[in-house]
Amino acid sequence: MIRLLIADDHAILRDGLKNLFAFVDDITVAAEAADHEQLLDKLKQERFDLILLDMNMPGLHGVDLIARIRADDKQVPILILSMYSELPIVQRALKAGASGYLTKGSGGAILIEAIRKVANGGHFIEHALAEQIFFAAGVTGKTSLRHEKLSKREIQTLCLLGRGDSVSEIGAKLNISSKTASSHKCALMQKMGFTNNADLVRYAMENGLTDEN
Repeated sequence: MIRLLIADDHAILRDGLKNLFAFVDDITVAAEAADHEQLLDKLKQERFDLILLDMNMPGLHGVDLIARIRADDKQVPILILSMYSELPIVQRALKAGASGYLTKGSGGAILIEAIRKVANGGHFIEHALAEQIFFAAGVTGKTSLRHEKLSKREIQTLCLLGRGDSVSEIGAKLNISSKTASSHKCALMQKMGFTNNADLVRYAMENGLTDEN
């Protein structure tokens, strides 16, 4: 069971989320917080599998609140659910320590998928946001990015690895064999100069490459 802490100052939204999760067998709302003080108090009292966090609440909020949470608890996954879709905000949230980012216009099925992925140690960015980040890098002339030397299939593999998918899961999603997916992984790691998965995942997160493109 995934135990959620929902942090949002709008009671109607919290109630709507609780109604949504009431029909999901593996997700339960264990606590709620309407501001940063309530959120930090809840974290001191008990442990959660994931924080579903709004970027704009009274008092301490946004990147500063993410940093404060990380100072108190370096392990609890944070999934942002925000009205803001501006790329600089998304990128700062991820760099501050969030493991995923969705806008409040996302559907319930996508939110549930993101919660499961992030709670289990993966990463998730709403597809439209990930796509914007990916193409913005090319438009702004950032030609030195490591992933620009990859093939389209290697880019897809990198995105899925960044989300925490295994080689077998990648093979299934891309309709290729696990052996071929493993070959793509080895090739992209060699091209990008990575020797371990942790560095690869960190790169994918920081560059918004955690969804299929």
